[in-house]
This record gives sequence, structure tokens and C-alpha cells, in this order.
Amino acid sequence: MTAPTGTGHVRQARAVRLGPRSTAALTLVSAIGVAAFCWPLITGPGSQVSAHAQDAPWLFAALLVLLVAVVAATISESGLGPKAVAMLGVLAAAGAALRPIGAGTAGIEPMFFLMVLSGRVLGPGFGFVLGSLSMFASALLTGGVGPWMPFQMLAMGWFSMGAGLLPGAERLRGRAELGLLAVYGFCAAFAYGTVMNLSGWPFLNALASSVAYQPGASLHDNLARFLAYCLATSLGWDLGRAALTVVLTLSVGGAVLRALRRATRRAAFEAQVTFEGPRS
Repeated sequence: MTAPTGTGHVRQARAVRLGPRSTAALTLVSAIGVAAFCWPLITGPGSQVSAHAQDAPWLFAALLVLLVAVVAATISESGLGPKAVAMLGVLAAAGAALRPIGAGTAGIEPMFFLMVLSGRVLGPGFGFVLGSLSMFASALLTGGVGPWMPFQMLAMGWFSMGAGLLPGAERLRGRAELGLLAVYGFCAAFAYGTVMNLSGWPFLNALASSVAYQPGASLHDNLARFLAYCLATSLGWDLGRAALTVVLTLSVGGAVLRALRRATRRAAFEAQVTFEGPRS
């Protein structure tokens, strides 16, 4: 339930609040995740990681275990109630169902728009859990289970969590809020595509392409190769994803935000339950 704050606006309820333990776990996983995504650009020529370039993505895929641990810690510490679990399940199922729509067509993935709005309304903790679970459910639905799945879960968790960290959650409404979410969705859609490119780029080494990762090459050389790879392979997909996110946010985002906030108020996630004795 939302409650007045005394400053002319209401405090937005959170279905999942990040406590000290879950925040520490999320920070640790995020730090390891950054290393898992960026290792091709930060390893030196003599690094053992570079010597096992084809094995490293599979090893880093073990992040899935840590991701599950973070989700478990977040849920257990927040005291996630049945209403929050129900909303999480509905939104994760909706996100997983939306993702295959337009698959293979210019990166059209409407689930990104839902992740942005859900993270905005329900907060960064719920956003991270929702993004990760939605990608997991989508992978099971479409048969897309592989070493890339943990990276997708982490990246989408970041994407949704970031929407919950945007300013003005309690004050900003209307066109200004939709504009903020549209800009964020546009930038985050490109960021998601870029980091996912990093997770799969090292596999191109066997192709001996001019845009493939070269173990032992300098940072400047590999960075130039990676940028060329992004421009040649994913720019169109990222642009389609970003444009669709903006269009959906500006066209139906207001209605979705109102529906999510209405559901949040009715669920009264933060309401304290009290028991009274029998009346005399």
C-alpha cells in the first residue's frame, strides 16, 4: 500500500526490497558478471584465460548458480508474500510469452518494454528478479538453453533493475515520466545488445574473421574488432529493439503504468498484518 509522505506525493510500495544481504550478493554477482562479459578486453597477452578462449564462456556460464543464489537471497530476505509471488509469476510469464513475438525479425522483442515499466513501478529488487526469471522462463519456452542463458538472465536483470533506480519514482508522472522511460529503454536496449555481443564474441575465433576475437592481441586491436563486429552483426537488431521499446512506452506505457500501480496498491505489499483478539 502507498502511504502519504507529507510532501505532496505518495511513497511507492515495493514488492521486493533489497536488504543488506541481498544487496551484497547482487553486488558480488554483478562484479563477477562484469568480469565475465568483459574478459576478452581486459586479459593480457600471456593470460591463461586468453589461452582457453574457447572454454572461458562455458566456465563463466557457471554464473547461473550465483544468479539463483541472489534471487533466493532477495526473496528470502524481503519476506516475499503470496501476492508478490503471484504478480512475479504473472509478469514473468507475460515477459516470456512476449519475447518470441517477432523473433528473427529485426530484433523486435516487446518484452523489453514490459521489463522497463515493471521495474519502474515495482522497484529495483523486483525488477532484477523479474528480468532474470523472465529470461529463464523464455529460454525454457523457446528451447534457448545454452551457455548464453546465464548471461541473458544477468543482463536482463540489470536492465529491469536500472528502471527501478531511475529518479522521480514518487513524483514524476505523465509525459515526463514516459519520456524518461523511453530514453532509458532506448539506451538500455543498445546496452543489452552490446553486453550480449561480448558474451558470444569469443566463439568467433575459429572463423578467423577480421572482426573475431584474437587471443593475445592488444586491447586497442580487440576493441576495434569488437566495435566492427557490433556494427556488422547487431546494429540493426539493437535499433529495432530500441525503437520498439520507445514506441510501446510512449503509446501504451501510460495505461500499463496505471494498471501496475493499481495492482500494487490493491496488493498492499507493505501493509502490516495485525491480529485482534475476540470482541467482547
